[in-house]
Amino acid sequence: MIKRIAVLVSGGGTNLQALIDAQGRGALGGGQIVAVISSKEGAYALQRAKNAGIDGYVLPRKGFDSNRAMTVALVEMLHNLQIDLVVLAGCMIIFTEELVSAYPNAVINVHPALIPSFCGAGYYGLRVHEEALRYGVKLSGATVHFVSEECDGGPIISQRSVRVMENDTPETLQKRIMEEAEWKLLPEAVSLFCQDRLTVSGRTVIIKE
Repeated sequence: MIKRIAVLVSGGGTNLQALIDAQGRGALGGGQIVAVISSKEGAYALQRAKNAGIDGYVLPRKGFDSNRAMTVALVEMLHNLQIDLVVLAGCMIIFTEELVSAYPNAVINVHPALIPSFCGAGYYGLRVHEEALRYGVKLSGATVHFVSEECDGGPIISQRSVRVMENDTPETLQKRIMEEAEWKLLPEAVSLFCQDRLTVSGRTVIIKE
């Protein structure tokens, strides 16, 4: 049975494009992106969805008085769309526990660092890479994880390291991590979910062969 996927976005949608490309190759393991939901009007990710023939929706954060109110509205929308898997791909909203309660171990996020480093509230976008360079790490990377009530604290599905170069800027490091890690890990994790190959035991995600 095809698993219906909703991808949540806020900006340009490069990770969304990686998922769309994987879907075009038949590499989402029986999953199908049926909705792209943006927290901002005019996000370029919505154009990417349109180009791929995927329905786009706007659920603007500014239209709600709290993250909780937005989360409740989002869950209702997801249920109406009969969504099986929610993917956060550059979505800048920290949703409240109603989303996790409605979709336990069925919300996946990609984070541009090796969790538990450089993660949690406030660590998003270029700030993650600024902090990694400030700390002087030799390796950074990306993490794909299930979403829990703790920001960036859910069980880890997969990680990939990326070397930090001496002349890196936050922008060059961000680009390399996207190209070498995020755009590969996220479609792979979605495919594993859609093949029913992921089992969560405590904090550990077990990948079935």
